[in-house]
Amino acid sequence: MLIAVFVLFVGGMITVIIAGKSMIWALLFGLLLFSAAGIRKLGMGIPKGLKELAIWSRDSIRDSLVVIEVMFIIGFITAAWRISGTITVFVYYGMKIIIPPIFLLAAFLLSCLLSYALGTSFGVAGTLGVIFMALARSGGVNPVIAAGVIMSGIYFGDRASPVSSSANMVAGITGTDIIANVKLMMKTGALPLAITVIAYGIISFLNPISHVDEAVLKSFEDSFTLSLWGFLPAVIMLLLPLLKVGIIPSIGASVVSGVIVGWLVEKVSLLIVIKTLVFGYESPDDGLGTILNGGGMFSMLEVVAILAISCAYSGIFNRTDMLKSILMIIEKACTKTGRFFVSFMVSLLTCVIFCNQTIASLMCNDLLMKPYLNTGGSRQELAIDMENSVIVIVGLVPWAIACTVPLTFMGVGLEALPWAVYLYLVPLCYFFTKGHWFENKASCAKGRAH
Repeated sequence: MLIAVFVLFVGGMITVIIAGKSMIWALLFGLLLFSAAGIRKLGMGIPKGLKELAIWSRDSIRDSLVVIEVMFIIGFITAAWRISGTITVFVYYGMKIIIPPIFLLAAFLLSCLLSYALGTSFGVAGTLGVIFMALARSGGVNPVIAAGVIMSGIYFGDRASPVSSSANMVAGITGTDIIANVKLMMKTGALPLAITVIAYGIISFLNPISHVDEAVLKSFEDSFTLSLWGFLPAVIMLLLPLLKVGIIPSIGASVVSGVIVGWLVEKVSLLIVIKTLVFGYESPDDGLGTILNGGGMFSMLEVVAILAISCAYSGIFNRTDMLKSILMIIEKACTKTGRFFVSFMVSLLTCVIFCNQTIASLMCNDLLMKPYLNTGGSRQELAIDMENSVIVIVGLVPWAIACTVPLTFMGVGLEALPWAVYLYLVPLCYFFTKGHWFENKASCAKGRAH
């Protein structure tokens, strides 16, 4: 029955994707299917079985409330940074210092910086990515290469930012600390980042930009003060976690500073600033609107709903042992081939099947948690393994929204993916260096690639 349920679930996912509808509908359909399978496995009547499943799902969702709270605060910060001019000053002054031979390298580094600050791949692809693609096209740089470079940059922050929804989701479902995870992600990502910088430095030198479009800079000058105060919300967000301030207070302080800068420096009324935090930023300039519009608490409602439903799945899977036979196979594979190799293969399979970063992450957690713990691994090891596999792999799956949406923003096709070298290097480098970060006595005889 479980195989039939999974087939129906995948069918529902495909239908939703083709219809262009929200993933929530597919998740609710799957929740109904897995609830029916769970009731059958429990051997209870429908009323009693539903009651038990509802309690387990509620408990699992309750465990994720902290992450849900963070998600909403992230919605606030994405709006605050728009209306305070934070995003604008980063882009404006970044473009001012761009030297033609390092255009692509600068595009990568600025994408890394902004994605780390905002914690969103789509947000950066739809803002900075759009700007850099316009500059590349007008300046004679191959847009396919530029798009691959930006894809690498936007997933740097999506993977490793303390305000990233995916990083917070992974921390939430694995029961680990987000700040501790970020520190390890930075350490395990240092080698692929260094190699990527060298690669893009060479590519950038071979593909220089001929000129910078002054019209883009002029539109920023007309709409914002471009005061250095605009950097304040980002500085606060980057500095406070380093001083061991909690993630929620850090984001909250950044939001407050963004509100103050938007009100006092950008001269936006306080009422409009607060409205923007809730409903998102709307630029009065149509041109800038395509770049900056968005953010706000309401923009996170779908993400929060997906997270809550995903946690309900986890509660059902864990309490009914529905996946027991699959977990036994995975556990044996972890002992024979090493945990990260298994994590990589499960990640690839779930990304290919479910086409969605959130659902793939959920399935990886549910399929890998017990095998990891039973073979000597830890929750944090699983979290880092997921960050170095499923979170970046999904950006390379042609039919996954994590791949198609950024490429659509940038106006290019799948031919850009070979140039997204950071997405390849993260799992590849980690495959050979994981033994430096985590012990794995159950498979030490298999070598360091575990």
